[in-house]
Amino acid sequence: MEIERKYLIAKMPENLENYETRHISQGYLCTSPVVRIRRSNDTYSLTYKGDGLMAREEYNLPLTAEAYAHLAEKIDGLLIEKTRYLIPLSGGLTAELDVFGGTLASLTLVEVEFDSVEDANAFVPPEWFGEDVTEDGRYHNSYLSQYGVVSKRS
Repeated sequence: MEIERKYLIAKMPENLENYETRHISQGYLCTSPVVRIRRSNDTYSLTYKGDGLMAREEYNLPLTAEAYAHLAEKIDGLLIEKTRYLIPLSGGLTAELDVFGGTLASLTLVEVEFDSVEDANAFVPPEWFGEDVTEDGRYHNSYLSQYGVVSKRS
């Protein structure tokens, strides 16, 4: 089970170069249900995600670089490129700050994963987090791969 909240960024945190980073490329073979392939640095995976916004089923399977390359030719929509900064938060949590590249370069999002829905609902975000977009499916990467960046909130 994946339980996460997602936010826009009010202000970029300082000293990003001090945090662990992952260079991520991901594409979607299907968006309903979500079937994703991902390269994160030198690790490759295939992921199935169930329905839901804050909480949903998630299953990850390892891929080889060759299998990833083969499947990447079959994605539907954009190949998403982003740099993910892993920023420690209080309570043992980690903010996963995604700075998108390519056609999504105007977008930055931050996600925090939780052990329970109760923990997610009790979370008080740091000041540098912006608007909570957890319940807005237009900020799911699977949506972004099909339709691009949300032009304005409505």
